[in-house]
Amino acid sequence: MDINNKTLQALAQSLNFRQMKQELISSNVANAQTPGYKAKRLDFEEALARALNIDGKQGMNTTHEKHFNVGNGGFSNLEPEVYTDPNGIVSENGNTVDVEQEMAKLAENKILYDALVQLVNKKMGLMKYAVSAEK
Repeated sequence: MDINNKTLQALAQSLNFRQMKQELISSNVANAQTPGYKAKRLDFEEALARALNIDGKQGMNTTHEKHFNVGNGGFSNLEPEVYTDPNGIVSENGNTVDVEQEMAKLAENKILYDALVQLVNKKMGLMKYAVSAEK
């Protein structure tokens, strides 16, 4: 039984990225009154989809040892994209943080994080059952 399958790796990476997103949103809220602060966003869903290569169309054929694998690089070099929110409304002090919107994003991220934890628990339970059934 392979415990390092794509599903478990994707769940682990998603948990890490959800935690990073929670910290980034919390940082936005903490800087809501900082003059000139620009709200930051973190996107990792596209990078995760590339790593999973669900439909098999993300990778390029590497037929020679000198070819670079630029498609489905796997989970080892998976990086989320952090950028300044271009849609933020600038206040009179130059700040683009909307506290209500950030709090809604915190709540949404927490719900998704909790769902991921439940999925990891289910996956581990299935693996535990499979190991105990093999005895």
